Amino acid sequence: MWSFFRGQLLSPSLRHIATRRYESTSTITKDAATQLKSAYDVVIIGGGHNGLISAAYLKKAGLSVAVLERRDVLGGAAVTEEIVPGFKFSRASYLLSLLRPFIIEDLKLKEFGLRFHLRKPFSSYTPIRASEWGSFPARSLLLGGQTIKESQAQIEKFSKKDATAYGAYEEVMARFVNAVVHLLDQEPPHFGSEGGIWNKMKSLKPLLQAGRCIDLGDLPRLHQLLTAPASRVLDSWFESEPLKATLATDALIGTMSGPNTPGTGYVLLHHIMGGVDGEPGAWAYPEGGMGAVSQAIAKSGAALGVDIFTGQEVDSIQYKDGSAVGVLLKKDGRVITANRAVFSNATPQVTFRNLTPKKSAVSLFGQDFMGAVDRIDYTSPVTKINVAVSCLPNFIADPNNTTTPDLIRDHHKCTVHLNCESMSILEESYTSCIGSRVPSKKPMIEMVIPSSLDGTLAPKGAHVCLLFTQYTPHTPSDGSWDDVAYKEKYWDAVASVVEEYAPGWKASVVGKEVLTPVDLERTFGLTGGNIFHGAMSMDQLYWLRPFPNPGGNKQFNFRFPATPVEGLYLCGSGSHPGGGVMGLPGYLAAKTLLKSPGKKIKNINK
Repeated sequence: MWSFFRGQLLSPSLRHIATRRYESTSTITKDAATQLKSAYDVVIIGGGHNGLISAAYLKKAGLSVAVLERRDVLGGAAVTEEIVPGFKFSRASYLLSLLRPFIIEDLKLKEFGLRFHLRKPFSSYTPIRASEWGSFPARSLLLGGQTIKESQAQIEKFSKKDATAYGAYEEVMARFVNAVVHLLDQEPPHFGSEGGIWNKMKSLKPLLQAGRCIDLGDLPRLHQLLTAPASRVLDSWFESEPLKATLATDALIGTMSGPNTPGTGYVLLHHIMGGVDGEPGAWAYPEGGMGAVSQAIAKSGAALGVDIFTGQEVDSIQYKDGSAVGVLLKKDGRVITANRAVFSNATPQVTFRNLTPKKSAVSLFGQDFMGAVDRIDYTSPVTKINVAVSCLPNFIADPNNTTTPDLIRDHHKCTVHLNCESMSILEESYTSCIGSRVPSKKPMIEMVIPSSLDGTLAPKGAHVCLLFTQYTPHTPSDGSWDDVAYKEKYWDAVASVVEEYAPGWKASVVGKEVLTPVDLERTFGLTGGNIFHGAMSMDQLYWLRPFPNPGGNKQFNFRFPATPVEGLYLCGSGSHPGGGVMGLPGYLAAKTLLKSPGKKIKNINK
């Protein structure tokens, strides 16, 4: 297994301290040596949030289910871990908004401990670096107020025209969100050879429902949003650079794209279509970190009777007579039979290449299918940096009073956008990386300080700072992420940027972890380090996710999350509707199996 510390950069005194989980899973997970049965109706590879959601829904329907997680902690990328003693980090994903409300209700997640800390009154903060104060009429921008007027009052400091336009922009985007939600909660249409014209027409129902949410006058703007660069979309609405750059970060987050890259408008929409506790568009800190979300789902599943095991890595998926019939465990070589189906919460690349015996892949799936698997774009720009600090960052654009340096103010609760004064800075950040495959010299940074609202994450007076940074290539042309000095160089570049906005921040660092695209891939199984299990570009969304499924080709006579092989389903973010902690890939995979014929497969252990 990938050595836990190879991907870390901690202060010298902390480098040899073992990483700890936030919450014991002993009441959820079972002892595989004594309680792992030889056969289940469904075996799920991976204990990420989607796999756990699939398991809970399948168990509710009366099927026996086992979840097998490779690591010793559940949650996949939605985990809380104690990287630095006393500091608990949402190690990969770090904010909650997209988890569908009906899943929270169906699985009774609040009854199983899920709690939110909503960020009020604002959720977004963009400070202007001191060297640029003379270029703008204000030193910072706050957005996401509880009312549209609160955001407009902030925008007005930069542009009265933009403040007026912002209301109309929010209204139009809200209509688009309402339309897209109809496409998220149901499987995309499929036009394979089976079925008949009536069934194919019925599969278009979600598209028709989405269309009813949009005025005909909105269609040109929707077309632009789905196809144009984010810069062109935002230029058509606003003139203020800090406002446009702040909004553009939602279009760029997690993508190897710049604001001038066509199609980035949809990613912007994807990141505003959520909500928490009935507040549309709200993002929250789960109490206890993102691992608390996975824990609540796991507890719900365990209460229903799902068997959940950690430390159980699957070596390969087992096939018989062209069907998936079970899994082979790496630890002890046992085969666990799946009488109905094998669900894979792994990426498509891992599922079809790494977990399928190489000699069998083409004969099972077909050459055309495997070629499509290999063409999936997993390019990732992300390096996640988890930092423990001894005191609250003090942003000089809105400094704390010297008599109350520990006072948590509204902007500390927000997502803090750094290097976001203008669209040109964002474009330079992207082009400086993509052109020569080197880490960006002006990284785009989103910082959150969840301990500003959740006191369970850090010692009193101290805080955790989570930095989502880009752009960093998976394989740099000028060095290697396995070189500690090379990784430290990037950390220094990021820390220097933060220091410009909050002098003294670097001196407050107690410990840190730097997770490059390579580390994200090795630690969490994210192919290419891509947090979405595949790029969220327009050519890899909806009925094109994870790749096009052309009608008329017998190798593609199926509908994802099902696969060409009977009994094998994708339940991770590589399937529709994609990444983010929304739970829909897991829900839709379970729904698809439950609608399929219940063919029993002979126990291959006999």
